[in-house]
Amino acid sequence: MPDTSFIHAFGAYLPDRVVTNAELASQLGCTPEWMETVSGIRERRWAGVETVADLGTFAARDCLQRAGIEASQLGLLIVSSGSAERRFPGPASTVAAALGLNATPVIDLPLASAGSIFGLALASQLTGTYGDVLVVAAEKMSAVVQGAALDQNTAILFGDGAGAAMVSSRPGPFEVLDSVLHTDGAYRDDLTLDWGSPLHMKGLTVILQAARKLPAVIGEVLERQKIAPKDVTQFLVHQANQNLIMRVAKGLGTDPALMYSNVAKYGNTSSASMFIAAAEWEPSRLSSGPSGGPVVFAGFGAGFNWGALVARSS
Repeated sequence: MPDTSFIHAFGAYLPDRVVTNAELASQLGCTPEWMETVSGIRERRWAGVETVADLGTFAARDCLQRAGIEASQLGLLIVSSGSAERRFPGPASTVAAALGLNATPVIDLPLASAGSIFGLALASQLTGTYGDVLVVAAEKMSAVVQGAALDQNTAILFGDGAGAAMVSSRPGPFEVLDSVLHTDGAYRDDLTLDWGSPLHMKGLTVILQAARKLPAVIGEVLERQKIAPKDVTQFLVHQANQNLIMRVAKGLGTDPALMYSNVAKYGNTSSASMFIAAAEWEPSRLSSGPSGGPVVFAGFGAGFNWGALVARSS
């Protein structure tokens, strides 16, 4: 990588409303136990009047506070969302305005599920030019699943929320070592959301491809840095469902306990999930003392797009 970049902090925001499996089961004609068995999810958060940009703004402020910097210090803002309410402008400009930015450049990444890993990798390449880069991922998936007749296969999975990461050329808690990104458009029609249409997902194809591609790309970035999977201290991956997380651990031959998981509480928050997981995990890392070991971030989503990034924690 041409410039050394560091991740300074993560942030997150979850709406207050908790939607349990029991609440959804009566509408879907299934049992709460079945929902948890197939997904590992027990509950999720659904937003009310809050927009994608509102969720993203709350997460951005949380991240900036944890990083100890003002929004005015930012050189670039990247916002990912696959569930934004309109075609253009994307939520990035609204988040920027809410943060009081009136000249800072912004980039929208309309990448469902994989947006956080793509944004994090791009930010790590751009800090040499832009300095402090804030990456935000925000999703209101409840609006997607409730926009049509509830589908048992998708309604049980998704929740709302936002996460953020602060990346800079200034030294920080996580030094970015390397990243790898991939896209295979041959599968572009297997996970789609058209305007005015319900979410279309070929679930079997998505889970099979994700279960193959995530371990492969994690292995690829680790091999480039001569790091063995057994030496990674934590894996923070897209929280699609618990079964996928366990498949990734098996594919890597690593201890499942090293795969951070909060999907049971929040469901699949699409591109926001990896950052929400990181924001929840980071305080526990600090309380147990710095490990200095490698940390892996990875995501997979519509497109198909997938990638991984490895950082060294201090």
